[in-house]
Amino acid sequence: MSDWHKSSYSTSGSNCVEVREHGTGADVRDTRHRDEATLSFPAAEWAALLRAER
Repeated sequence: MSDWHKSSYSTSGSNCVEVREHGTGADVRDTRHRDEATLSFPAAEWAALLRAER
């Protein structure tokens, strides 16, 4: 599984999320609460989100 990474738009100390992309989709978590909940998205839904954000 790939490593977690933050958006290049995130600045140091800001509220942001981290993403870990993998073959079946992506996982998303809050950088301030890394040990708490993680959202998981199937690949088709993750791709649709990325297309909508561009």
